[in-house]
Amino acid sequence: MKGYDVVVVGARVAGASTAMLLARAGLRVALVDRGTYGSDTLSTHALMRAGVLQLSRWGLLERVVAEGTPPVRSVTFHYPGTEPVHVSIKPSSGVAALYAPRRHVLDRILVDAAAAAGADVQFGTTVTGLLRDEHDRVAGVRGIRGTAGDREVRLGAAVTVGADGIRSVVAREGGARVVRQGRAAGAVLYRYASGLPAAGYEWAYGASAAAGLIPTNDGRTGVFVSTTPQRMKALRRSGTDAAFRALVARAAPALQERVAAAGETGRTRGWSGMPGFVRRSSGPGWALVGDAGYFKDPITAHGITDALRDAELLADEILEAVAGGTPEPVALCRYQATRDRLSHRMLEATEAVAAYDWDIDRVQRLLRQVSSAMSDELDHLESRGRDRLDRRLGTEWTRT
Repeated sequence: MKGYDVVVVGARVAGASTAMLLARAGLRVALVDRGTYGSDTLSTHALMRAGVLQLSRWGLLERVVAEGTPPVRSVTFHYPGTEPVHVSIKPSSGVAALYAPRRHVLDRILVDAAAAAGADVQFGTTVTGLLRDEHDRVAGVRGIRGTAGDREVRLGAAVTVGADGIRSVVAREGGARVVRQGRAAGAVLYRYASGLPAAGYEWAYGASAAAGLIPTNDGRTGVFVSTTPQRMKALRRSGTDAAFRALVARAAPALQERVAAAGETGRTRGWSGMPGFVRRSSGPGWALVGDAGYFKDPITAHGITDALRDAELLADEILEAVAGGTPEPVALCRYQATRDRLSHRMLEATEAVAAYDWDIDRVQRLLRQVSSAMSDELDHLESRGRDRLDRRLGTEWTRT
C-alpha cells in the first residue's frame, strides 16, 4: 500500500486547489477522482474578486486568460419596471477584472498545477470507503480502478481530504454530521448561447424567478433561469424550452429579445435543487472542503470562489499541523471556525434569495448583504497575504 501525507478525494476546484497548495509546500499528495481528465460539469462559472485574487496569487490567472476567457468589467442588475443598474469593476486588490472560465478549462488548469507541484494525480479511481488504524483514526482510502472496476486501490495517508461533493463518501464514512440544514432550494435550467454579447455579468430578478448572463470561453454566454422546484416542475410540463422562455419572461423581460435571438449551443441542462447545508468539517485523520463540507444554492454564483478560499484555509491549517506548530484537532477546528465565520452572512442571504418569496426591495437588500459578505471575505484573504509577506520578510531579515 502506497503511503502519502495527504490523499485528496475529488479533483474539481476545491480538491485540485488543496492538492496543489499542499504539494507546493512539499507534502506527498495523492489526488484521486472517479471522472476523467478535462471533463466538464454543470456550473455558473462566475468568479468573484476573491477567487480571481487567489488565482492571481497562485500564478494561474494568466493561464485562465490565455484560454480565451473574456474579462468581465461590469455587472448589470435587472429589476422589473426600473432601469438597469450598472456597476463597473474597478481595479483593486490586484484584480483588474472578473472571469468566468468553463469548468473544463479551470479544473484542468488546477489539476495541471497540482501535478506540476508533484501531486500524484489518479483519474478513473472511485473511492468506496476509508481505511482506519487500530485507534479508529482515518488512515487513507480504499477504492476501485479500471474500466471494469476490478482493480482494488488502497492509499494510506496521514490526512484524508474529502472534496467529493455534496454526496461525499469521505463525509459519510467519516461520520460528518450536518450542523446546519438549509430549507430553501432553487431549480435551474442552464444553456450556452452564441451570438449573445454580454459585456459583463448580468443578473435579473423578477416575479418569483431569476436569470443571468455569464460570458465565458469560445464566444459563448452561459444563460440560466431559476425558480422554486415546484414552479419549475409545473412549467416543464409544457417542455423544457417553454419553461426556459417563460422564466426569462418572468425574471428578465428586458432580456427576452436578446436571448430569443441567440443561437443555442448544446442541450439545456437542469438542476432540480437541493437545500444548502453545513457539515462538521473534520475528525481524526479527515477533513472536508468545497461542497462536501458546505453547500449553498447556486443563485448567488459564489460556489467556485468559496471553494478556492476554503482550499487555502484548509491547506494552511494542515501544514500547521504537519509542521508540529499546532495539534491537528486544533488546526482543523480553526479551519472550520474561519470557514463558518466567512460563510455565515453569504449563506443567510443565499437562503433568502433561493426562497423566491421576495419583492424587489427585499431582494435588493439581500444582494447588498451578499456584496458586504464578499467584501469581508476579500479583506480576510488580503490580510492573510500581508501576514505571509510579513513572515517572509521577517525570515529574510533574520537571515541577513
